[in-house]
Amino acid sequence: MSRALFASGPLDPGALLPAVDMSTSIGSFETPAPVFTASGCAAAGKELDQFFDITELGGIVTKSVMMAARSGRATPRMAETPSGMLNSIGLQGPGIDAFIEQDLAWLRQRGARTVVSIAGGSVDEYAKLASKLRSVEGISAIEVNISCPNVEDRGQVFACDPTAASNVIQAVRRNSDIKTPIIAKLSPDVTDIVSIAGAVQRAGADALAVINTTLGMVIDLDTLRPALGGITGGLSGPAIRPIAVRCVWQIHQAFPDLPILGMGGIRSGQDALQFILAGASAVSVGTVTFHDPSAPLRVQQELEIALAERGFATLREAIGYGHRGPDIPEMIEEIE
Repeated sequence: MSRALFASGPLDPGALLPAVDMSTSIGSFETPAPVFTASGCAAAGKELDQFFDITELGGIVTKSVMMAARSGRATPRMAETPSGMLNSIGLQGPGIDAFIEQDLAWLRQRGARTVVSIAGGSVDEYAKLASKLRSVEGISAIEVNISCPNVEDRGQVFACDPTAASNVIQAVRRNSDIKTPIIAKLSPDVTDIVSIAGAVQRAGADALAVINTTLGMVIDLDTLRPALGGITGGLSGPAIRPIAVRCVWQIHQAFPDLPILGMGGIRSGQDALQFILAGASAVSVGTVTFHDPSAPLRVQQELEIALAERGFATLREAIGYGHRGPDIPEMIEEIE
C-alpha cells in the first residue's frame, strides 16, 4: 500500500512506518486485503458503500441466502447484552433468484470481491443453491453456513455433527465450479470444533469461517418473558472474541495449512491481529458496523499499522505467528 503509515503505539507515536503487503489468500481466492464484512451484518454491502469504498476491502460476505424468500422470525429480533448483542433474524431474505438478479448483479457492477453465503434446511437445498451459483459470474468464493437446523434430522444443527456437516460440504462441492473455493462456516456450540473442521476439510472445504455466533438468551425483567421473539438468539460482539480466538488457534494448530477466515467481536486492528497471530489468513468484521459503519476499512488500516509496528513486512508472515514461539505450551485439552 502506498499511503503513509504512522505509529499509534507508545514506543514512538507518529513515527513513519514502512508499508505492509496486506495481500492474502483463502484457498485459491487471492485478495489484496485481509478484512471482509461478516455475513448478516451488512446485507450485500450497498449500505456500507455510502460510508467507504467497499472495493478496498478483501471482500464482501453476503447475508446467507436460501432457495426461497423468507420473512424471518417474529419480533423482537435483537437484544443488547454486555459487550455484545443477540440476534434472532431467522435468515430473512429474498431467495436465491432475486439475490442473483439484484444483489449479486450490483456487487458485480460495483467491482467488489464477493463471497456468497448460502444456508439450507436440507442437504438437497444446499446442493440446489450451489447449482444455481455455478454459472454465475463475479463470485470469489462460497461460504456454506451450516449453522442451520436439519429439517430431516429432528432439527439438529448441521455444524454440530461431523457427518451432517460433511454431507453438506460434499453436496456443495459436487455442484459448484471446481475453481470456486468453498468456505465452511463453523459453530462454536460443539464439544470439539477441531473434529468438525477435519470432517469438512475431508469433505472438500477449501477454507473455514470461524466462528459463527454462539447461542444465547435474555429474559426481559419487565415482561418476565424472553426478550426475543424467537426465544434464543446468536450472541456476537466482543463478548465472544476470546472464544473465537481460541477456536482459530485450535484449528490452526491441528490443520496449519487450512486457511481460516476469523471472526467474532473484532472492533480494532489490534483485535484483528490476535486472529492473524492465532492462525487466521483473513478476518471478518460484523457487529461493530451497527454503530460504526466505516469499521471494516478502519480495522484494515489499523491492522496494517499494528503489523508494521511489530516489524512484519507482510501479513502472511504474521499468520499463525503466535504458534512459533519456543515457549508456547501444548494446549491442555482436559482439566484433571
